Amino acid sequence: MKLNAISDNPGATKNRKRVGRGIGSGTGKTSGSGHKGQKARSGVSINGFEGGQMPIHRRLPKRGFTNIFRKKYVEVNLGRLQTAIDAGKLDASKPVDSAALLGAGVISKPRDGVRILAKGELTTKKIEIHAAGASKAAIAAVEASGGKIVLPVAAE
Repeated sequence: MKLNAISDNPGATKNRKRVGRGIGSGTGKTSGSGHKGQKARSGVSINGFEGGQMPIHRRLPKRGFTNIFRKKYVEVNLGRLQTAIDAGKLDASKPVDSAALLGAGVISKPRDGVRILAKGELTTKKIEIHAAGASKAAIAAVEASGGKIVLPVAAE
């Protein structure tokens, strides 16, 4: 094979449309922009413009708000914990907390805490999990296998 014999696949490249190059090209004179008017000019930006009428996005009221105090938890399923224990990344004999999960690569950011969810099987016996929250099904599954989930005491 020689460098001068290499070519692209047929139809892989297409020449760009050259506008304003004479009447025979099909895109001469007005270059596909039609005659006069705002759309024929350069720099036109009329998305959402309704001919001077108040646009719909300004006629409709604003709704809702963003709660700046909302907590963002990292969700971890029981099946994911079991996978990490089976791979030897998590030690089931020690308490499992966000630092241990971070070190094992189960989570990438601790955020506002870890919340345990019940998807998957937990076959490990006697596991102690320290988390910011857990679903009722997850608590039941862990306690059924002989372990426990330690949650922070709710401030009253």
